[in-house]
Amino acid sequence: MKHDNAAVLLSVHDVKVAYGGIQAVKGVSLEVREGELVSLIGSNGAGKTTTMKAITGLLPLGGGHIQLAGKTIDGQGPWDLVQQGLAMVPEGRGVFTRMTIVENLQMGAYIRDDNAAIAEDIERVFTTFPRLKERRDQLAGTMSGGEQQMLAMGRALMSRPKVLLLDEPSMGLSPIMVDKIFEVIQDVSAQGVTILLVEQNASRALHIADRAYVMESGLITLSGDAHEMLHDPKVREAYLGE
Repeated sequence: MKHDNAAVLLSVHDVKVAYGGIQAVKGVSLEVREGELVSLIGSNGAGKTTTMKAITGLLPLGGGHIQLAGKTIDGQGPWDLVQQGLAMVPEGRGVFTRMTIVENLQMGAYIRDDNAAIAEDIERVFTTFPRLKERRDQLAGTMSGGEQQMLAMGRALMSRPKVLLLDEPSMGLSPIMVDKIFEVIQDVSAQGVTILLVEQNASRALHIADRAYVMESGLITLSGDAHEMLHDPKVREAYLGE
């Protein structure tokens, strides 16, 4: 494995989360090493998004610990975590619909005050997402779902995260746009950004990931090399429809 000797950037240890009176996450442990693209797959309701919300401080932990770059981040809010290098693109994207594309990207850099570098990073985002550059002054709310997904990813990258969390980036998109989003995720990963990807489309996620975890009913039931999982009969039957 190419990242075996890399430092662990994100460590989730025995995390439990109760959500609406239900124990949605029952003791999950996973880790993401520097430069890795790690995928978390599982059926609807398995607890994947709840795990992501716990990592980013949107839901309180009912137990366990989370570390970012060796530092415990339990109980910290999303604002503090962005400053420490953890950025999330939530399910549903959450772009600022009444702001332009450029304004959305500037909002992604709200923790920074290095204006020249911010302008450079906006240009870098435009290189990764040429479609956004063409529409730079368009209001985000008038864009297609796929374009909004690109914008949400670009905005998250503007904080220069150590770890980028992507929650269901392909949800609700056309097949052509799904192809584009997965291309972009691979590009961002190739630029050295460490990624934890939650994705309903298990086959696509496993094709681009280094490693993967399978989640069922609030627990991790399988983990390992993503390409090996693609050929695992149990995974193929349960998640790849084969």
